[in-house]
Amino acid sequence: MARDWQNSDDFVRPIRRILVGLLFAFLIGLFLFWRIDSPRVERIRADLVDRVVPSFDWAMVPFTKIADMFEGFQSYASLYEQNQELRRELQQMRAWRETALQLDQRNARLLDLNNVRLDPQLTFVTGVVMADVGSPFRQSVLLNVGSSDGIRDGWATMDGLGLVGRISGVGETTSRVIFLTDSNSRIPVTILPSGQRAILAGDNSLAPLIEFLENPTIVRAGDRVVSSGDGGLFPAGLLVGEVAEDTSRRLRVRLAADYERIDFLRVLRSRPTERIEDPGGLLTPARPFDAEEEAATEALTADTDGGSGG
Repeated sequence: MARDWQNSDDFVRPIRRILVGLLFAFLIGLFLFWRIDSPRVERIRADLVDRVVPSFDWAMVPFTKIADMFEGFQSYASLYEQNQELRRELQQMRAWRETALQLDQRNARLLDLNNVRLDPQLTFVTGVVMADVGSPFRQSVLLNVGSSDGIRDGWATMDGLGLVGRISGVGETTSRVIFLTDSNSRIPVTILPSGQRAILAGDNSLAPLIEFLENPTIVRAGDRVVSSGDGGLFPAGLLVGEVAEDTSRRLRVRLAADYERIDFLRVLRSRPTERIEDPGGLLTPARPFDAEEEAATEALTADTDGGSGG
């Protein structure tokens, strides 16, 4: 079998050594040529650069593109860092915005409380809602005012719009407010303009029922509902809401108070009612007998009769 002399190591290895040696000698010569400090050699280098470099613009394109890509990558990295910084600042701004909205809502609630028109003889204490102790069968909240602030059991509570409930349980520094929507809540109300009296009964919904209505035929949806003051439970004239009908044609009250956003509550100091222990105190006492006044009355009557006879 004939030997393939073109692929033989004895032929390739010497050629490789010659090419490597020539390349090494060329590089050494180029280095020395470029390092020689001579005016003549400097002119030769300048001429060489003027002739060769312009014709190699196409060869510099990849290097130029790579340099541009590197600069673009640096610019992209800088933009990415700036974007991340802006994202962090935006997140902080959103947190501040949420805080500002909460403060604005609280401020609006306080303004509503200050703008409510009540009986000028009624005074009030404003408390902050501390906790919601409601449940599916009980709806109430805790306030940060108690007996040390003069709070008493049974006093009415309002937000900036309408009646919310009453005090049901008082501690030293806290008190519990039971809502009108609670199933244990029953208050007397008046429906205007008809003047019908009824009982507002909570059923754990946002629209309590109207019960024991005298004449339902003259009550219309949208009629105003206020506290009647019967029994001395609440002061009369406190706004409760307006009449509405449910799908079963039962009359309910759409409450004026905003139960979704209760942050502050106004506790009304009710005037204590006068206790009457003696039923006779309701009657006007008789005037004592006066003999002289009776004699003067008889004389006046006699003179009148005499004048008529003459």
